[in-house]
Amino acid sequence: MDFNHFLSSYLPDPSYGGRKMYQNMIDQAVHADNLGYKGVSIPEHHLINILLVPAPLQLAVRIASLTKHVKLVTSICVLPLHDMRIFAGEIIQAQALCDDRLVVGVGRGAFGYELGRLDRDISQSREVFDESLQVLEKLLAEEEVSWNGTHYNFEPLTVMPRPEGKIPLMLAVMAPGGIEAVAGKGYLVQTTPLAADDAVLLDQVNAFKRGEEKARAAGKETSLSLQRSIFLVRNAAEKQRMLEKAADYYDRFDNVFTGPGIVQNGQIEPIRKNRSMEDLSRSLLICERDEMIDRLGFYAETGIDEIIMSCGFGQTHQETLDMMQYFAEDVMRHFSQPIATSVA
Repeated sequence: MDFNHFLSSYLPDPSYGGRKMYQNMIDQAVHADNLGYKGVSIPEHHLINILLVPAPLQLAVRIASLTKHVKLVTSICVLPLHDMRIFAGEIIQAQALCDDRLVVGVGRGAFGYELGRLDRDISQSREVFDESLQVLEKLLAEEEVSWNGTHYNFEPLTVMPRPEGKIPLMLAVMAPGGIEAVAGKGYLVQTTPLAADDAVLLDQVNAFKRGEEKARAAGKETSLSLQRSIFLVRNAAEKQRMLEKAADYYDRFDNVFTGPGIVQNGQIEPIRKNRSMEDLSRSLLICERDEMIDRLGFYAETGIDEIIMSCGFGQTHQETLDMMQYFAEDVMRHFSQPIATSVA
């Protein structure tokens, strides 16, 4: 099981500034490369102070110039916010400048506030995404492409330059039925149970396995990446402090994900939820070494290929760098060899 560091780009204090925040993300990516992480993941979001990367391909290119090994994964590019005729060319350019290490993760968008402020209707985001993905794939694979659909209509055109080699596409999906369908088509899959329990996770993994069997029967390969909130702590006091930071972060995240989307001057208001620290501790992997190895061992046994580690809860940059190193030294090495898989 591999590990991928998620560049959370959280700006709890706007006075800290984007210049420092993005330099921190670059420093973390270089650190991940040096420590042996398999990849780094880059979000796309706009107009809010969490997951704040308006141009993920641009950041991927910058990181590629400073690293040698890590995959550069967009996690995820929101297709309904892009024109595929332009976006296809941007992907091709980024792939060339990323030394063929780019993995293009795509999805339909999750925050109604963000989509609404950009004149997109979240209730239509799935159908827009589905058509956008079809258009994108055709533009990457063929020349003189024309389209007559619901959301795209254009005369024959060719995106230039042409891609040199296949560009991997990863689809972000949470519903088990959707996971099975996209895995069956041979797409790479990214999912997360968010704060749900392991039963939900197993439903997602089992759905992937069913899709993977269909893909293999068709001669295609796929893989499953699981995004999870993870922070390796050294003692109980640090665990409590990080759980408190995570609770504040998710009070903001939930506001724009499932809540009313209350945002002032780009800052998401925290909406306090009635959840205990015990519940949060069970749903997030914020724990000491032995517990971390045990809990990740369960994930490895299910057959998950990669863990995308989201650990930006508002702690200092140095704390993040230190945790990344502790994790690489104390935890990652336990998962460097394949583990026999069994899904309940």
